[in-house]
Amino acid sequence: MLNKLLPNQYEKSIYNIDLDALRKKGIKGVITDLDNTLVEWDRPDATPEVRAWLKQLREAGMKVTIVSNNTSKRVKAFAEPEGIVFIHAARKPQRRAFRQACQAMELAKDEVVVIGDQIFTDVLGGNRAGLHTILVVPVSSSDGWATRLNRRMERIVLNWMKRRGMIQWEDE
Repeated sequence: MLNKLLPNQYEKSIYNIDLDALRKKGIKGVITDLDNTLVEWDRPDATPEVRAWLKQLREAGMKVTIVSNNTSKRVKAFAEPEGIVFIHAARKPQRRAFRQACQAMELAKDEVVVIGDQIFTDVLGGNRAGLHTILVVPVSSSDGWATRLNRRMERIVLNWMKRRGMIQWEDE
């Protein structure tokens, strides 16, 4: 079970992800979380930096789908102006939304990566669906109340894994 909580890759932010390396591995699609992965959980719109990153993905020939546990209103308000397909109320870490995203992009699971900021939702869900997972540092130090609870548990698990040599990256 603990292996399902380990990401395949860890990066400080979405901007540190080497898109050329992903393309060389055959990656053609990105499933990304929204809140505290792309923008702060309380920011309604994409920043110019996020827009530029999304443009880089498209220029690299990659499809993008947002998979979020948030409401339709929240995710739609962010995704539609950017022309991004989205799945709201995803119930991560369940596999269903990840599989739906792959089907919507018409890609096999070995052609897709999952990018997110939480191990109990994004990483666990992506791993359960058989996808390559990339954990990023949250873009904001504040969270909604439910996420704050997850973050406490996440710190405990990550510290335990680090003490046992299961993870090699440095804390932020």
